Amino acid sequence: MDKTGKIFVVGIGPGNIEHMTFEARNAIEKSDVIVGYKTYVDLIEDIIRDKEVASTGMKKEKERCEEALKYAEEGNTVSLISSGDAGVYGMAGIILEIVFKSKSSVEVEVVPGITAANAAAASLGAPIMHDYVTISLSDLLTDWSLIEKRLHCAGEGDFVVCLYNPKSKGRQKEIEKAREILLKYKKNDTLVGIVRNAKRKGESCVITTLEDMLKYDIDMFTTIIVGNSHTYMAKGKMITPRGYAI
Repeated sequence: MDKTGKIFVVGIGPGNIEHMTFEARNAIEKSDVIVGYKTYVDLIEDIIRDKEVASTGMKKEKERCEEALKYAEEGNTVSLISSGDAGVYGMAGIILEIVFKSKSSVEVEVVPGITAANAAAASLGAPIMHDYVTISLSDLLTDWSLIEKRLHCAGEGDFVVCLYNPKSKGRQKEIEKAREILLKYKKNDTLVGIVRNAKRKGESCVITTLEDMLKYDIDMFTTIIVGNSHTYMAKGKMITPRGYAI
């Protein structure tokens, strides 16, 4: 009987090797082949020099999954990598769907990683200590009308809001619209943390307000955390209290 391969769907974390979990590193070390978006593959190049690597550019998620499955069905152990956590806007969902649809017997194991929200929060202090939501502003796979609805719900519920994919060369106005919606429910002086390249080389971190947030550079490498009505700043750290009596 032919050897059956396996796919690890690995969340490599923010990018620095120090923030990768032991299990993620073990999965990569066990793998014969690494498949991933080139930018993320480059982040871990120091630990995959002895591996076969298949990397692609943006918007090739389906192709990467099909490539990973092909390698696994040939008997290889494969790491399909995502930045952050593979189950949060990552590759876990699509590879499970493709394997299921293809009726393949290849085993898939999802290995979690530190998300962009977690990494950015750590750099800011403790802004997501209470209930929070993550909303991607990319309308590539989600209708903008639905994104707007979710922003309204998050604002009305006084959630801390973590915004992913806030701005790109092709999407300049979405972050402005998101801010307008949140301002319907949150005060102008609500604290906002803006973190670029969270926990990787070139990190920058700013704490500002909902009123002033658009004065700062925002792009696809940026994660934005908008506080709730109780979020405050102390000694340069953004804090959302959990409610402990202190």
